Amino acid sequence: MSLELVVVIPAYNEEECIQQVVAHWINGISTYVSQDKFKLLIINDGSRDRTGAILDEISGIYPNLIAKHQINGGHGNAVVNGYRMAVEMNPTYVFQTDSDDQFDVKDFGNFWEKRNQSDFILGYRKVRHDDPFRLVITRILKYSLLFIYGTYIDDANIPFRLFKTSFLKKLLQALPARTPFAPNIFLSVLSKKSGQNLFNIPVTHRERETGEVSIRHFKLLKVCWQSFVELLAFRWDLNRLVKEINQGK
Repeated sequence: MSLELVVVIPAYNEEECIQQVVAHWINGISTYVSQDKFKLLIINDGSRDRTGAILDEISGIYPNLIAKHQINGGHGNAVVNGYRMAVEMNPTYVFQTDSDDQFDVKDFGNFWEKRNQSDFILGYRKVRHDDPFRLVITRILKYSLLFIYGTYIDDANIPFRLFKTSFLKKLLQALPARTPFAPNIFLSVLSKKSGQNLFNIPVTHRERETGEVSIRHFKLLKVCWQSFVELLAFRWDLNRLVKEINQGK
C-alpha cells in the first residue's frame, strides 16, 4: 500500500522526551492521515544517552515508527539523510519537524489543508521561545538572505515544513555536494526562488523543557559565519539550479 506521508524527525540526546514526542506525533498525524498511510522516520544522530535504545524499545509498540541510527553528523546531516530515506520510501508528501517537543502537531493540520496549493509550505514561529542570543542570530540570518539573494523569508530554518515528495527530490539534487550546516535554509531559498507559495503559516513554539541545546553560543556564532559563507558561495549557482528545478531536470 502506497504511503501518503513520511514525517522526518532528527533526534540527539532526547531520552527525556523522545517517547512522548513519538506518541504525540503518531496520535496527532492519525487525525489527518490514515494509520496505514504514514510513517514517522526518526534519525538518531549518534545520541550519547538512551535515545536510541528507547526508540528500539518502543518500535514494537508503534508500527508507524521507523528508527534509523547513524554516527553523529550534526542536525543538518541528519535532516538531509532523513529526507533522502523518506524520498526512497516514495510517499506523496514529506514533513519535517524536530524531536525537542517544542512544536504542536495540531499546527500540522493547517499545512495539510493547503497541501494541494503549493509543493512546499513553510511555517514561522509567531512567538519564539529561545534565548536572546539565538533570536539575534535568526534576525541576522533573515537579513543576510535578503542581502545575498534579494529574498525575504521570515523563518527560513524552521523545522516545520511540508514538501511534495516529487519537489523535494529536485531540491535534494540541487543541494551542494557537501551537506551545508543548515540545509533547510538552502531548501527554503530554492523553493522561494522557484516560485513556490511559502504561505508562512504561524506555528506554536514552546519552551524547551528537556534535552540539551547541541550548539552553544560561541559555536553558534561560528556556524552562523560558516552558513553565511556557504550561502554566499551558493548564490553563483542559484539561477541555474532554480531553472533546472522548474524544468523538472
